Amino acid sequence: MSFYLVTTSTIRLVGDSLFQDAVKAGMASVSELSATLGERIGQESADAFYERLLQAARSGGGRLLVVDMDGKVQADTCDARWGTRLALAEVHTLLRGEKESDYGFHQIKDGQTQQASSVFDPLTGRDISRTWVGCFASALVSDGRRVGALVMITSVQDTVDSLTSMQDRMLGIFGIALAVVLVLAGFISRIVTRPVAELSAGIERMSKGDYSRRVHVPGKGEMAQLAAAFNQMSEQVHNLDEARNQFVSNASHELKTPLATIKILVESMIYQDDMPPELRAEFLTDIDKEIDRLSSVVGDLLTLVHIDSHKLRLRREMMVFADTVRESVKRLQPLAKKRGQEISMEITDPCEMFADPGKLAQVCYNIVENAIKYTPDGGKITVRLRRMGRDAVLDISDTGVGIPEEDLAHVFDRFYRVDKARSRETGGTGLGLSIVQQIVRLHAGSVTVQSVRGEGTTFTVQLPVK
Repeated sequence: MSFYLVTTSTIRLVGDSLFQDAVKAGMASVSELSATLGERIGQESADAFYERLLQAARSGGGRLLVVDMDGKVQADTCDARWGTRLALAEVHTLLRGEKESDYGFHQIKDGQTQQASSVFDPLTGRDISRTWVGCFASALVSDGRRVGALVMITSVQDTVDSLTSMQDRMLGIFGIALAVVLVLAGFISRIVTRPVAELSAGIERMSKGDYSRRVHVPGKGEMAQLAAAFNQMSEQVHNLDEARNQFVSNASHELKTPLATIKILVESMIYQDDMPPELRAEFLTDIDKEIDRLSSVVGDLLTLVHIDSHKLRLRREMMVFADTVRESVKRLQPLAKKRGQEISMEITDPCEMFADPGKLAQVCYNIVENAIKYTPDGGKITVRLRRMGRDAVLDISDTGVGIPEEDLAHVFDRFYRVDKARSRETGGTGLGLSIVQQIVRLHAGSVTVQSVRGEGTTFTVQLPVK
């Protein structure tokens, strides 16, 4: 469309320029002739005046007509309109005294020449048998009185043919340019829309639950960056979906196991009417333990749900972290003594901080309890608290069985157990260390683990202080 508008505007400008030049030349010529011939009217005979008119027509290359004040042709260099009335608007304006000179363009059918053909002819219905002429008129004045008008008719068909030829050439160029643009547009559109289509297909598959789809967009442009972001998001959603499914499976298993045990014990008590009292008491004790285990799992799950949904709010206050560590160790001393284990503390700084005492107590308790469970009888557990720069660093080491290297990256995963059979014997839910990690992160801290199989494990908690 832009090329078409430029083409038509160019042709119009060129045409206007050419016709303006023709008008200036024609009006200058007819005005000069009318002034010369006007002086000769009445001074020369009719034959002499006509001869002068013929000479002027030959030298000017046009047709000259002399019209009286009634609009009748008194002389015609082509001898065709003698005595007839000339019905031209540009002549009548002169005879009415409205103008001194005027011009117009008309189509005539002379049978000798015709217009150049154009590819637009079938569309416009142009009659090429007619030719264009310019009609230039100027008033004839004799003795200060207007006695008629001099009309000069010249062909402007060459100018029209030039414009027609230019129009056809521009049309050809337009057609070639349009074809090139369409080819380039199709090629560029294919390049641009292919990654968009691939992204759309990936999004559609993701909406249907298929998170394994990855899109490939070569290059380093914006579409490539968008594809990389989509792949990263898709992978994260895929991992999250797998983690959710695994979490639901593990949670169901952890809840189902104590329920199944309780059901078996209760059915045994129902169908054994003559059960000895001591056996019944043992069953009830086992049921009570399973209920405690079930409550522990549900409690830990609720804690994680509150953390994940950002509903868990820390009740921060100024606290002494060393006191929290001592209190947690004190609560677990009886369990360690029962297994002949020794818990030693090395506290070099009180580590005052603005934090939630209850949540940090849970962190200390879970890690120390975990160390007691996985340290053989007679082992040693060391709790160290020190200040390092702007952080409080808590190290809890044991001389337990250690953790295999391949399992270190998963110890904070929910329901993950290095030794599942041993973990169930100790009554763990598999959620304690995951809760520890989440609470530490809420305090803008970090927790790491180092372990050597058969030598022991060290958990390090690093928290910012005031």
